[in-house]
Amino acid sequence: MSTPATEPPAGLGDSDVNQLLLVAGGVVDGAAGILVRGRSHLGGLLAKGDRDYASRVDFQVEDYVRDALAGFDHEIPFLGEERGGDLRAPLLWVLDPVDGTTNFIKGSPLCAISLALLAEGQPIFGIVDIPLLGERYVARADGGAYLNGAPLHMPTVERLADAVVGITDFAVADDRAVENPLHVALLAGLAPRALGIRTHGSAALDLAWLAAGRLNASVMLSNRAWDVSAGVLLAREAGGATYDWDGSEHGVESRFTLASAPGLKGSLVALLAAI
Repeated sequence: MSTPATEPPAGLGDSDVNQLLLVAGGVVDGAAGILVRGRSHLGGLLAKGDRDYASRVDFQVEDYVRDALAGFDHEIPFLGEERGGDLRAPLLWVLDPVDGTTNFIKGSPLCAISLALLAEGQPIFGIVDIPLLGERYVARADGGAYLNGAPLHMPTVERLADAVVGITDFAVADDRAVENPLHVALLAGLAPRALGIRTHGSAALDLAWLAAGRLNASVMLSNRAWDVSAGVLLAREAGGATYDWDGSEHGVESRFTLASAPGLKGSLVALLAAI
């Protein structure tokens, strides 16, 4: 299985990456505090489309993280889910301030902060923090994946019959007409084959839980950098395969985001090809 190049970009050495990772960890500490405190006073919701919402906390976390990172190094551009940015930058912070906003506004703890640093479109480190469960997942390219400091190693699973598969939510707003028929077809294909199917409502959480062995595969029928960049690196560094619908290596131009134990890749690609 080929993996993307993980060398630091020109002008950014290992010590620089280490320093940025330390800074990012401290910034996520502050962001997690905002999310936890925000549960008690959510305030109004902003409708972004049909059944697609952002909370006040989404914007508070995003603004805090953007400003804190800019205060350390204002030359690295920033892309956030709520306020946007330029995905084409060669070195780029990407953030989902609350991945699983619907869970958050309904009082579920299954929501995450996802922050990654991309170099030429590939994550060189990532953090998925699940503050309401007290779980922090960290990965560094070629440096491993960790949960609260303990190393993660994905278990070996070769058959869908032994696999629990996480699937992201049905699409809302503009994506629903294209994505949801595929979603229904995928569920119909998986239901008689997989050990179990789970929909947690957060792609970042699914990918982190895949790295931890709580899931054996994760399927997202879209590809948004803020949702998946940190989690894709977690899955890779825990020993997983990350790929698009046709089996090609996952990247920012991919159509879908799939990650799994390597032994499941062939079965999932074949299943997608048939829908």
